[in-house]
Amino acid sequence: MADYVAGGASERVVPRTTDARNAREAAVLVGRRRGPGVAFWGMAMLIASEATLFGTFIGSYYYLRFSTPHWPPPGTPEPRVVVPLILAGVLATTSLPMQLAAMAARRARLWAARFLLVWALIVQVGYLVYEVHDYAHQLHHSAPQDNAYSSIYYTLLGADHVHVAVGIVLVVWLLWKLLRGLTMYRLNAVQAVAFYWHAVNLLTLIVIGVLCTATI
Repeated sequence: MADYVAGGASERVVPRTTDARNAREAAVLVGRRRGPGVAFWGMAMLIASEATLFGTFIGSYYYLRFSTPHWPPPGTPEPRVVVPLILAGVLATTSLPMQLAAMAARRARLWAARFLLVWALIVQVGYLVYEVHDYAHQLHHSAPQDNAYSSIYYTLLGADHVHVAVGIVLVVWLLWKLLRGLTMYRLNAVQAVAFYWHAVNLLTLIVIGVLCTATI
């Protein structure tokens, strides 16, 4: 059981939370699986609810835009285009290591999964640090309570940053779990978190694209 708990542990003390308790057993069981697991569908339900939330935000954005003569109003800075789009594109590239990590976990390649998750995490943290700093900087020039544009702008952008932060927490949690080895439970978690990041990356591209339309 050395690949289940770092340093090894007797089988009698291993928690019976899944059918597979080590990397080899997990790889065998996942090969027998027909269709997505429960973790996938649970994450799909979460993503669907979040998509509904952001759909409401985006609908509100365009409702306010078409109800306002000037968008953004005079005196309110226009959103930047080039840097946010580039950064959103960079963040979207983390879907690759996240998906590769899920594939590595399916093949019981634990070290590869860990490396790929760290690769994705570095880019994700870098993105969030810059965006939070930029968000705070923008608040010095305008505030959410200034007008309808500022209100929906900061709401949309802030909500997206929160989802990126949640994704980072999930990756850190995954890495901590994988330090103790790979089980079916952890394999399912890797796949679910990878799915979450695909959705967050797509969502970020959509949000930035919507906000950039104010310059048109």
